[in-house]
Amino acid sequence: MKGIVISIYGDIMLEYNSVQELYNALIPAFNVKLRMFKNSQFSNIKRQDIWIYLKFSKWISCVDLSISEMVSDIINVDGYKIIKYMEKVGE
Repeated sequence: MKGIVISIYGDIMLEYNSVQELYNALIPAFNVKLRMFKNSQFSNIKRQDIWIYLKFSKWISCVDLSISEMVSDIINVDGYKIIKYMEKVGE
């Protein structure tokens, strides 16, 4: 069955066999967001930065998270929040 990710951290993942496979499926959405950031003050943000920020600040508490919700989160994520989070965890 495809279409729903039960948990990206738990034992059951209906659509993806691994977190890496899920990440790879989201690369096109990350690339869109990076293009949106390209000519802004957020041009230094990397794909991995977006992934880490959303993974640990938003998705960690989600249950029955769909791929479309994840794509929406990626497209709508605030670059300022990513930078602040990366500065905080980098300390």
